[in-house]
Amino acid sequence: MTTSDALVTIGLPTYNGADRLERTILSVLGQDHPHLELVISDNASTDGTEQLCRDFAASDPRIVYHRQPQNVGAVANFTQAMRMGRGEFFRWIGDDDWIAPNCVSRSLRAFAADERLVLVTAQTSYTSEGRTHTARYEGAALGSDDPAERFAEMLRLLTESYAVIDPLYGMQRRSVGAAIPRPVLVREDELAAARYALAGPWAHVNEVLSHRNWLKARPTRMSRRFQLPAWRGYFANILLSRELLRALDEAGLTSDQRRRARAAVLRSYVARQRLVVRRGGRKLTRLASAIVTGRS
Repeated sequence: MTTSDALVTIGLPTYNGADRLERTILSVLGQDHPHLELVISDNASTDGTEQLCRDFAASDPRIVYHRQPQNVGAVANFTQAMRMGRGEFFRWIGDDDWIAPNCVSRSLRAFAADERLVLVTAQTSYTSEGRTHTARYEGAALGSDDPAERFAEMLRLLTESYAVIDPLYGMQRRSVGAAIPRPVLVREDELAAARYALAGPWAHVNEVLSHRNWLKARPTRMSRRFQLPAWRGYFANILLSRELLRALDEAGLTSDQRRRARAAVLRSYVARQRLVVRRGGRKLTRLASAIVTGRS
């Protein structure tokens, strides 16, 4: 398979990103893969984002700029960037992230080596609370032909650490990604990642090809961000598990595959609930300590 001539779309959703977009845009335009388009979807920004993007678009024909007439929410703005793309392959990028000059070409090499692949992820460096870190993925389960095995591995990774695999910021076949539903849901990115795992095999490149700024957010804060009722944040694990089970019912699995995949959902739910209880216990301990200290 030849990918050197393939058109690749980079989707850049943004909102009020005028103070951080320039480096992101330049990192995309600086790719060593020649056939590239950058689709910017501006979610009705109220700062200088529009002018910055229009200036860039006027200077480089590879840039397509779209401005939403009103704020449509983060999920809809992400999907808009994909819908506007024309490339055979697609990758999202956050408006304060950057990618290495060979990010696109290195990912396409993996696709060229294995025509089964629907997604290629790569090692990412993260900056969180002033500290930069990265992690390697040494497994092979995501490249399996068994969708239940891929699904279970994806849930394991999502439960254990965000830093090992970042599926939604990998390179994907756009036709596959466009068919995956993206409901407005706390942790909907994890649901989408699980659906990608059901869709087909992945490859992973253990080279740092991108950088992301990571801000950890509690489910209740995420519910506010998505303009959802607060209770959806409190019950995020239950709601995610329900949607995962629904995705399995829609995936055309065999009875054995469905059984193993449902068991993986249960394991993930139990592990997450244990973390919730553990965090709650630590919070109560701190509260009790504060009360005792205040009385002494």
